[in-house]
Amino acid sequence: MRLALTAALCISIIGVTGQQKFLSQKAEPPNIVFILTDDQDVHLSSLDYMPLVRKHLLDKGTYYDKHYCTTAVCCPARATLLTGKAAHNTNITDVNPPYGGYPKFVKQGFNSAYLPVWLQEAGYNVYYTGKLFNAHNINNYNSPYPAGFTSHDFLLDPFTYNYMNSSFQRNQDPPQSHEGEYVTDVLAQKAYGLLDEAVGAKKPFFLMIAPSAPHADIQNNSGLLTFDAPVPASRHANLFKDVKVPRSTNFNPKQPSGANWIRSLERQNATNVDWNDHFYRQRLRALQAVDEMVDGLFTRLESRDLLLNTYVIYSSDNGFHIGNHRMQPGKSTGCEEDINIPLIIRGPSVAHNHTTQLVTSHTDIAATIFSLLNIPLREDFDGTPIPVTKTAIEAEEKKRREHVQVEYWGFAGGEGIYDRRLHQNNTFKGIRVVADEYNLYYQVWCTNEHELYDMSNDPGQMANLLEEGVKMDTVFGYPIEKVVQRLDALLMVQKSCEGETCREPWRSLHPDGSVQSLRDAVAGKYDDFYGSQAKVQWGYCHNGYVPEAEGPMFQDEGLVFRGAGFMWPDWV
Repeated sequence: MRLALTAALCISIIGVTGQQKFLSQKAEPPNIVFILTDDQDVHLSSLDYMPLVRKHLLDKGTYYDKHYCTTAVCCPARATLLTGKAAHNTNITDVNPPYGGYPKFVKQGFNSAYLPVWLQEAGYNVYYTGKLFNAHNINNYNSPYPAGFTSHDFLLDPFTYNYMNSSFQRNQDPPQSHEGEYVTDVLAQKAYGLLDEAVGAKKPFFLMIAPSAPHADIQNNSGLLTFDAPVPASRHANLFKDVKVPRSTNFNPKQPSGANWIRSLERQNATNVDWNDHFYRQRLRALQAVDEMVDGLFTRLESRDLLLNTYVIYSSDNGFHIGNHRMQPGKSTGCEEDINIPLIIRGPSVAHNHTTQLVTSHTDIAATIFSLLNIPLREDFDGTPIPVTKTAIEAEEKKRREHVQVEYWGFAGGEGIYDRRLHQNNTFKGIRVVADEYNLYYQVWCTNEHELYDMSNDPGQMANLLEEGVKMDTVFGYPIEKVVQRLDALLMVQKSCEGETCREPWRSLHPDGSVQSLRDAVAGKYDDFYGSQAKVQWGYCHNGYVPEAEGPMFQDEGLVFRGAGFMWPDWV
């Protein structure tokens, strides 16, 4: 997989696989800088308060408006980013053992099979600073060391989210405490230092920078974790004094919404709302140091004459809600606030100040990095490369998939000072479908409650079209029952798919290629086929991924459905 370091003209080629190959005008291949924030939102408008991100990335790059994480919590999302696999294929579904965290990542065998290792095999130097995974801590950082890094300086638990008392661990050195120093400022200096190392090595490089902002501040008091509002640098402490959480249609609504535990939440009182506005302001303030770090990175890239040959990617592991559907600050649900997240790409041939509605997800990121660096794609990637040039984007608009599968296992918890309960049975599978004619979200909880939202007419997901008493019979001109049959079949394939089946799920249902979209699938000639399919149904709620709890599963060979009461085949 060694990357050829040859000079070539700058061209963009789209092959039959949809892979883009970029060959630099210079002799050396391009570099990548990947900035990954923690819990940054789209729907709470945090990017509006980051003028330097706008200057360097939004104004000089392409924004992917319909980018989604597939599991809305830190560790599973990061595992997906670094492996190109959905959480049901990594089996990393939580932030801590036994179902997640760094020990689970190692146990699953990914320490020798993920992006840093693959990039080194392709001839790249790989650098990383900031948060890698949850449960990567001051005791297990060297058992084993994370593989694939030329140089690293990791932020370690249990101090990852302590803004004024962080611990970093560089290469083979023991952890170093930075008590009294502001964590993002420490991180920025480490990022600049790694960039200097990368330039000095005179090899193509991949540099990933993962600040903990704007995650909640977590204090560990004798093993008891307490969540509080993020902490800004002192220079930013008094900004945005009058700013409040956007009062969207689903903000602390008078009537309950959703299903399962969300529907049982009480409306927040004025004191609670005021405190959550404070939490929101603290998030915006904490992001200012990230904004400054972005500016520092671009200043250094430009001074080293690297901008014309470097892709810069900016994203977050998952989104965030505050007050939406009456929920306390947090993530871990299928609501749009939690799963729709920022993605901005700037670099060679990338359109400036451009926004696309192409549907993309975290399963696509590893494949995209391979494509940008002209590395052959892996067959086991669950995602496909994201086009980055305007021409390629326009071509993909005609054929790219229109959906993202969303999944979660375990519980959801509030991160403020109110309602710190762990809400159980927060296990679900969902499918987000976006096209010109329709804009839908369909979800099946482990309690077997179903939800369907028309996101064009109800972007706040307030009216569940499958709730008894909802007076709506059709979606984009078709009976709801008919549309749900198709969505359920698509979700059935996606919830246990691997590789090509994830990339082309409609082909698993229609091997002849006659159906490529939900619009194709609603044709009347398929009514009997979809009416006879097994339905997505959970066996029981469980906090991790175990096949026995997942209900019927899709098997590609012969379109056979398996479920409780059957002998599980080898592919499960």
